[in-house]
Amino acid sequence: MRGIVNALKTLLAATSAAALVPAPAASQRAHTPIAAAPAYEAITGQALDERLPPPGWAQQDTAEAVYKSAREALNRGEHVQAARLFRRIPDEYPKSAYAPDALYWEAFALYRHGGSAELRSALRALERQKQRYPQAVSRGDAEALAVRIRGALARLGDTRAAEQIAAAAAEAAKPPRPPTPPRAARPAPPAKAPAAPPAKAAVPGAAAQACPADEEDDIRSAVLNALLQMNAELAVPVLRDVLARRDACAAPLRRRAIFLLSQKRTEETAEIMLGVAREDPDREVRKQAVFWLSQVPTQRAVGALEEILKSSDDTELQKQALFALSQHRSEQASQALRAYATRTDAPGELREQAIFWLGQHRSEANAEFLRGLYGRLDSPELKEKIFFSLSQMRSAENAKWLLGVAGNEKEPLEARKKALFWASQGGATTEDLVGLYDRMQDREMKEQLIFAYSQKRDAAAVDKLMDIARRDPDRELRKKAIFWLGQSNDPRVAR
Repeated sequence: MRGIVNALKTLLAATSAAALVPAPAASQRAHTPIAAAPAYEAITGQALDERLPPPGWAQQDTAEAVYKSAREALNRGEHVQAARLFRRIPDEYPKSAYAPDALYWEAFALYRHGGSAELRSALRALERQKQRYPQAVSRGDAEALAVRIRGALARLGDTRAAEQIAAAAAEAAKPPRPPTPPRAARPAPPAKAPAAPPAKAAVPGAAAQACPADEEDDIRSAVLNALLQMNAELAVPVLRDVLARRDACAAPLRRRAIFLLSQKRTEETAEIMLGVAREDPDREVRKQAVFWLSQVPTQRAVGALEEILKSSDDTELQKQALFALSQHRSEQASQALRAYATRTDAPGELREQAIFWLGQHRSEANAEFLRGLYGRLDSPELKEKIFFSLSQMRSAENAKWLLGVAGNEKEPLEARKKALFWASQGGATTEDLVGLYDRMQDREMKEQLIFAYSQKRDAAAVDKLMDIARRDPDRELRKKAIFWLGQSNDPRVAR
């Protein structure tokens, strides 16, 4: 790991505590809501409210009242008072049902309060729990909490805590030891000897080490997060080593490492994530890598996503890449989406995705591209997606174009109806729509217009519906106009 521990020693010795990430000020801590979860919860999937003390469950317990008061204090953000109350339980009621976990919650409250002295007291509380109550339900969470506490201490300039975090991070990056191979079966006895029962076949992987429990992954994730908070430059090589692991057991850890890596937004991290997206054996890890490339705002990240679209044959991965490109608000990203939308060798579903995301990038260049692409398409589904995307941009130019398709009798009837619908949803005025009615020869198009008027709900639209109900020579169209007038709240309809 290139002497990462020594590097951290040098870093912390040369850097004043003021230059490191500071702990919250006392005034801020007093008003920090419990629900404000740190990054740790984001990568472990554990919401912070799920880690709060449960309501009292042992009503006859001698420590019930103290536990209830401690829990209420913690919920109010009175962390020091909560810690004192939780500490009383194992001190005064060591056999209470609440005692084993009270030490964990004491440490948690002190961690939430912050400050070097409180953080060190929190570590001592966890050590007491380990010694006195090794079977406590919260022991699995306690190790991860200890890592978070050491990370906070390291950010306050504690060299020893920094060393422990760095050493643990280096350990997390190491691949597991290979399993002990099964012993070879003994050779069969001589032919003259009595036949022995056949040896049982060795079960493949029976001797392999089991994957670590979820709690161990939580601890490793907390270690990596703490290292990233201490110094991102030193964390990136460790995260790269974690992501270089290929054992199946490390897949959950690699997913979390990808999230952490995305917080350091550089060309280097984009390159690492591209490598993971291409080569990781776990499909979910590859998808995570592509997703988080959406959060790296660099040209290299966009280029990496373009490469995935060109080289990958994994539909889900390509879908993720299209989404990631849509999050980059750059012309390069839009060009990549436009290029994919024109690819006749790409799956129709994915081309639809590209067209959809172009509609979310409201630019005249994208609108002009979509209008031009329409005439080169044969697929009704792709054409409808263009209608939808143009309607999302809500411009007069797009509405005019959609109404032009609706009025073009050379277009298929279904396409015309859909173009009309999306025009009415995407910026066409009531005046534009009213002017179309008398020019339409097809009854179904007139029905679509009547529906469009009903959705406008303005005076001009109601006027047109009333005119159709009174004067249209087609009885069925008059009935439809009357039906939609009945759904209107316009007072003129009741007269």
